Amino acid sequence: MNGKIYIDGVIDCINRAWSKGAEAIDHAADLICEATERKNNVYAFGCSHAGILAEEIFYRSGGMVTINPIFFPGFMLNTRPVTMTSMLERLPGLAKIIFEENKLKKDDVLIIHSVSGRNTVPVEMAEEAAKNGVKTIAITNLEYSSAVTSRAPSGKKLYEVCDIVLDNCGCISDASVKLEGLEEKSGPTSTAVGAALLNAMVIEAEEKLIAKGITPPVFLSANIDGGTEHNARILSEYKDNIFYM
Repeated sequence: MNGKIYIDGVIDCINRAWSKGAEAIDHAADLICEATERKNNVYAFGCSHAGILAEEIFYRSGGMVTINPIFFPGFMLNTRPVTMTSMLERLPGLAKIIFEENKLKKDDVLIIHSVSGRNTVPVEMAEEAAKNGVKTIAITNLEYSSAVTSRAPSGKKLYEVCDIVLDNCGCISDASVKLEGLEEKSGPTSTAVGAALLNAMVIEAEEKLIAKGITPPVFLSANIDGGTEHNARILSEYKDNIFYM
């Protein structure tokens, strides 16, 4: 029965996050639409489990061809020991290297996911973006982030340094279900809610492009007839905005 409680809780989080963030999602979709129209670049970044959202929205059926994940090897969940991801995320100066090596430039868009919003690398990624004229969209947990201190040298948290902030409306620590006989909570909500918010944002951006008479560069499934050919065509058309091939 607690599994049902978890499912109901995730659905409630998604509904609350959408209700609270609809205007911010619309503004974020504007940024993605405008960047695509200008042939600027869109990136997504997160550390450890937060980086799952960067995987969620790139190179998949229904996704926009022009959304680029930033994958730093030490932040991926195949890092061994995986505990190293937590230590690296707190390292000052690393974000500047990641930012520069991925060649983000003025008027690009950077989506950053960090649930607590407290660790150094996500915060410094947003700060580097601000210095370089890159627009930022944060997905974070405002209740959680407000309850913890920053680990960044600036003393800032992610929601304080981004242009647009989306609250995933989760609980402190992210895990949401208390089981009798277990001290720790189970059932994190951030990945499911964040994925829903991101996909809603992309759909809104696509709709805005269509309204401007621009066909959004959207992948078809490679497992349907014509999908491979369609994808090859738009990958070629937008090759200058794609950095994951």
